[in-house]
Amino acid sequence: MRPPYPPSPERSAELRRRFAEEARSERPDLSTLCLLVGAEADRELDEAGLDAAQVELDRLAGLLPFRPGGPRAWAVALRELLGERMGFHGTPGDYQRLESSLLHEVLVRRRGLPILLSVVWLEVARRAGAPVYGVALPGHFVVGFGPDEGQVLADPFDGGRVLTGADAELLVAGATGSGIDPSMLRPADPLDVVLRILNNVRAWAATRPERSDVALWAVELSLLLPSHPARLRYERAQLLVQRGEFVGGASELEAYAEVVEAVDEAAAERVRGEALAARAMLN
Repeated sequence: MRPPYPPSPERSAELRRRFAEEARSERPDLSTLCLLVGAEADRELDEAGLDAAQVELDRLAGLLPFRPGGPRAWAVALRELLGERMGFHGTPGDYQRLESSLLHEVLVRRRGLPILLSVVWLEVARRAGAPVYGVALPGHFVVGFGPDEGQVLADPFDGGRVLTGADAELLVAGATGSGIDPSMLRPADPLDVVLRILNNVRAWAATRPERSDVALWAVELSLLLPSHPARLRYERAQLLVQRGEFVGGASELEAYAEVVEAVDEAAAERVRGEALAARAMLN
């Protein structure tokens, strides 16, 4: 499969405008945000492709039985449709592919990272009226159905397997070495889901220096979210320097140093030193 590459600067600017607008809306739409991420990653994803992905989610929702029952019945219905009938699931190899973090590709390949497969479950279930939400367990994203006292969890990466309490404990223990905390089972905010997806993209790019373009757009989209870690500004500055944009990178480093200085003067001085080093590279 061809590696995805970002679109033209003009197309990218329009996509980012729409992404920022959607992220700041009263009720951000998860599928729209994920597809805009996909369009920023893949120049081949045009407006027709964006519409086709939404239509596919609608189609899948239409294949679910009408209101099958309580939370467990919903979880089973989604597993039978998406996991068994449609074949959505994940494999270890999916962690090595950028496409595994792009919703439009996951809909075609029916493979992806846990969080992207969970987005498919969430968007299909939501369209069908299920009481569904994302659950951001440490190291492994799953979906939840129903209220706290009757919560049912399912793992889309494992084909939608309905999890027991012991299953959830094992997932958390494998990621953290400790037990599960009730706070881990709370519904995930859609914008937090998008930020986690972009974090996965950045992690993919971090091991591939030749794809610093991917790391840069993932950081820049993250910075468009209403709430994001301040350190992303520092990461963006480092990427600019890495890509040979020394003046821009140095300016970003100096601006970040101003922010950091209020809480950590020593760190601010180190960042200013990096800015000086970046400017020196122009000579």
